[in-house]
Amino acid sequence: MENMYLFVLMCIFFIILPGPDTAIATKNTVTVGKAGGVNTVLGTCCALLIHTTAAVFGLSAIIMKSALVFSVFKYVGAVYLMYLGIKTLWSLRKKEDEAGVELNTKSQFGNTSCFKQGFLTNLLNPKVAVLFLTFLPQFVDPGSSTFLPFLIMGITYTAMTAMWSFTYVYLINRISTFMKKPKTQNIIEGLTGTILIGFGIRLFLEKAHD
Repeated sequence: MENMYLFVLMCIFFIILPGPDTAIATKNTVTVGKAGGVNTVLGTCCALLIHTTAAVFGLSAIIMKSALVFSVFKYVGAVYLMYLGIKTLWSLRKKEDEAGVELNTKSQFGNTSCFKQGFLTNLLNPKVAVLFLTFLPQFVDPGSSTFLPFLIMGITYTAMTAMWSFTYVYLINRISTFMKKPKTQNIIEGLTGTILIGFGIRLFLEKAHD
């Protein structure tokens, strides 16, 4: 491996840049609570480990080089993001009438749903696979094996993502008194739904070889 310190620095910039993962973690922390945010982050990290495995074994290269595979991956991810966005916006219409039922549902199924949302949002984003395949090779010695360096860098990236995301969830939860006011929640969910739909549309229009 080359320039490990530079790799870590670049990871920090990539990780703190807001994206769909941040939007989902914010929404689930505010609506479900700290446990919801933590489970969302765990889902995201599990997906990152799968992306790491794919990069190590060359599967990301197939996604990047095959227009058909990339397109299928991209459209499924885009549809899922738009689905989450629309679902979030739609829930605002029913929240007042179903407040009690919704609370019970969240207490029973919220954590599982949050994990799944974090996992699928990251896993179905082909840009993460492309990022791994274009970013990681920059820090590998030319001509050397990529297996161990990709594995180390992928695990490092996942660990840094977990540390940042858990800290973010903790901070959001700390200001929960303000964040969990009904009016504030409605604003956050409305913004999150709109942002997720926007990310979905952007991903839908993404070209295979930007």
